[in-house]
Amino acid sequence: MREALNLAQQAAQAGEVPVGALLVQEGRILGYGHNSPLSACDPSAHAEMQAIRMAARALNNYRLPECTLYVTLEPCCMCAGVIQHARLKRVVYGAADPKTGACGSVVDLFSDPRLNHHTRILGGVCAEDSAELLRCFFRARRS
Repeated sequence: MREALNLAQQAAQAGEVPVGALLVQEGRILGYGHNSPLSACDPSAHAEMQAIRMAARALNNYRLPECTLYVTLEPCCMCAGVIQHARLKRVVYGAADPKTGACGSVVDLFSDPRLNHHTRILGGVCAEDSAELLRCFFRARRS
């Protein structure tokens, strides 16, 4: 998660919302990214999407069933949908997102029994560090 926080800081330095993500399989980093929708002019350029895309290319497979995604902010519905389709084994996130979180804060896509894949979720890892990055970023934007 510390590496994801470093990636989030890179996003903030680039003027993007500070979210970072790493996708890991058996201790090996397969993909990483940070938010970049502004610089990429791409609304799907979230940290999670960057990490998943990179890992899928590395494994030459869109399914990533033995992988864990570490992300500094609770994934949104878009990212949760991709996590479902990629069949990730686990997501570990930092701060909860009370506005768009799809792991229990607003909706819980991963607990819906109608869906055929259920990624395990662990939230609150380095939550205060993740939340502080976001608070500082938005405080600076508002002043």
